[in-house]
Amino acid sequence: MTKDEFLNKLNEALRGLSLNERQDILQDYQEHFVIGLEEGKTEAEIAERLGSPNSIAKELLASYHIERVEQSFTAGNIIRAIWAVIGLGFFNLIIVLGPFIAIVGVIFTLWVASLGFTLAPLLVIFDFLVHPGTFEFFNLFVSIGLCGLGILLGLGMFFVTKVFTKGFIRYLKFNVSLVRGGLKHE
Repeated sequence: MTKDEFLNKLNEALRGLSLNERQDILQDYQEHFVIGLEEGKTEAEIAERLGSPNSIAKELLASYHIERVEQSFTAGNIIRAIWAVIGLGFFNLIIVLGPFIAIVGVIFTLWVASLGFTLAPLLVIFDFLVHPGTFEFFNLFVSIGLCGLGILLGLGMFFVTKVFTKGFIRYLKFNVSLVRGGLKHE
């Protein structure tokens, strides 16, 4: 593969990035070719040593999306980062998507429980309006207790959600570093 073919394929694979970011990346890879040619290597040897432009682009896009999640914790950014990391290899489908679904399932369930407990007094009021002769103070006090528990659970879930989000981002970064060739020992 020639330098121009390599750079064109890399540019096409990086179309999800802004023009400035693509130009910076392409300039870095042009420098690889310049240095390699100065060392007496052919363009084909340099391109082979660099690897597949599609693989390079997948790694760069995964890193880019993970950085975006760190800057802004939005659901869209998180989903894009997960899909970018999954795109690095089929094995990541299980390694990344499985834990993500499990964590989201547990967090969602606890948020729903918090909301349900918090709204428990409304059920007692509704029951009183529908069946006025069956009101019991025990039900009212239990529902107020559940409401307090729901509020505490909601406050706890706010912090748990933040911690799991940050932890999952670190997990995605770890996964990307493994795909790139293992962890660097410093």
